[in-house]
Amino acid sequence: MDAAIQEKVNAWLTGNYDQATKEEITRLQKENPGELTESFYRNLEFGTGGLRGIMGVGTNRMNKYTVGMATQGYSNYLKASFPGKEVRVAIAHDSRNNSRFFAETAANVFAANGIKVFLFQSLRPTPELSFAIRHLHCQGGLVCTASHNPKEYNGYKAYWDDGGQLVPPHDKNVITEVEKIASAGLDAVKWGGGESNITMIGREVDEAYIAMVHNLSVYPEVIERQHNLRIVYTPIHGTGIKLVPEVLQRFGFTNVHVVNEQATPDGNFPTVVYPNPEESEAMSIGLRKAQQIDADILLGTDPDADRVGIGVKDRKGQWVLLNGNQTAVLAFNYMIEARKAKGIATPVDMVVKTIVTTNLIDEIAARSGVECYNVLTGFKYIAELIKEKEGKKNYVIGGEESYGLMIGSQIRDKDAVSAVALLCEMAAYEKDKGRSLYEKLIDLYVEYGFYKENLISITKKGMNGQKEIAEMMSAYRNHPPATINGSPVVQLLDYELQKGRNLQTGESWTIQLPNSNVLQFILADGSKISARPSGTEPKIKFYFSVHTTLATAREFDQVNGELSARIDGIIKDMKLE
Repeated sequence: MDAAIQEKVNAWLTGNYDQATKEEITRLQKENPGELTESFYRNLEFGTGGLRGIMGVGTNRMNKYTVGMATQGYSNYLKASFPGKEVRVAIAHDSRNNSRFFAETAANVFAANGIKVFLFQSLRPTPELSFAIRHLHCQGGLVCTASHNPKEYNGYKAYWDDGGQLVPPHDKNVITEVEKIASAGLDAVKWGGGESNITMIGREVDEAYIAMVHNLSVYPEVIERQHNLRIVYTPIHGTGIKLVPEVLQRFGFTNVHVVNEQATPDGNFPTVVYPNPEESEAMSIGLRKAQQIDADILLGTDPDADRVGIGVKDRKGQWVLLNGNQTAVLAFNYMIEARKAKGIATPVDMVVKTIVTTNLIDEIAARSGVECYNVLTGFKYIAELIKEKEGKKNYVIGGEESYGLMIGSQIRDKDAVSAVALLCEMAAYEKDKGRSLYEKLIDLYVEYGFYKENLISITKKGMNGQKEIAEMMSAYRNHPPATINGSPVVQLLDYELQKGRNLQTGESWTIQLPNSNVLQFILADGSKISARPSGTEPKIKFYFSVHTTLATAREFDQVNGELSARIDGIIKDMKLE
């Protein structure tokens, strides 16, 4: 074992750590030294979104000590940022193993630092935490969750006073404070003694949140007519069960079927490999139920209920799962169209999407006279833009391709609870017209252009994983391909260098967004390929977008096949298979 790693191991064996932790380290020394190395070879990074990692002993794992040190650093920064004020934070957690323990650990550290803590009495969706921060006038907050990651993971997301996740300069400043605590060690953490600063919260915040979501409804009279819409919903063993069925009932839907096999919150996620509605396997049990009862729509949410996946029937009556781009297109269009039809649209309405999300949304917004902003990947940047435009623009909806939507400005993170309700309202609206959401999507392709997207994630685990990903990005950045799938690469957009470049003319320009390690290739045929290392997982993601015209709905299957072939050609040419 590397000497520096061994020094860290020894510090934990001899330091003020609990006996169970020391016994586990000793066991790993004997039985799995490779795992011990992985557990200590670095400090678990407090990134710009907070912590996320595999649970276990060691500096590179989610445990009481890494959570406590991170929270102490965050506490120090909050107190320095709001001098002379009572600092208040809200804390929530999902259904993952140890989430409650980590939430209570963080609550005790905050409280010991004299910070007023509002701790949810039991598991709650992440979006309700974002709402609670604003509702309770907090300066910060956190939710213990690893979102859609496998069961071995946990983490926490840190928030600021607007209810959004940390953005510059706060993200980097908190990281600096956390690193100071990590260097100082356990004795720098205030572990307890302020329990009187902790207040339990629950139903009163639920009621306020549910009322907010209900107010997002645009066509309650349509739901009244279509209240019997057959809805199948699965929380995939997560927090959605706490609020989604009740919200649907409050909207007026009377025919909701919860997938019983996945209804109980369980951090082991016994029915799935990945508790992620992006994965068809996670939606498969719900799909079977939808087929059995001939449902109108299927919806699934991830463990912390910020992502939503949906299934609908195609023109032949076969069930299909829509991807995040398709769901976003339907939702953005609905909010724009419905607000105009209802006479509640304003000249300063705006919608927001991320740079890797389908450009079909830009087309719809432009032709509708609504301004569409593009931001970096992550809802914290959507939240930041809402804050920047407050008083000048009216935010309507935001979203990104990773199955996330944020409707209305009273929350500042992606919200699958409100998304489920609005998607069901959309299905009811189309059914009231005698058609399906799938048919509506095809009509949008005919009107605005047929955009098709795909995503590939390449995982590089372990100590060498990050290095391999960095080398891939460096190669693309310094030696961009001249052609991809037979089409010349016209532009290279480098968001880390904040520079765009025309590879044919040599012209360059400045990208007016914060720097981020993302590259985009724009091809002569209009195709767009984006490469982005994940900020929370050992992955590099490649996003593909192609488009063409669709003359009539009858030609959908043929043109869909042609666009799929074009994406396959790009993937093959880039050797990403």
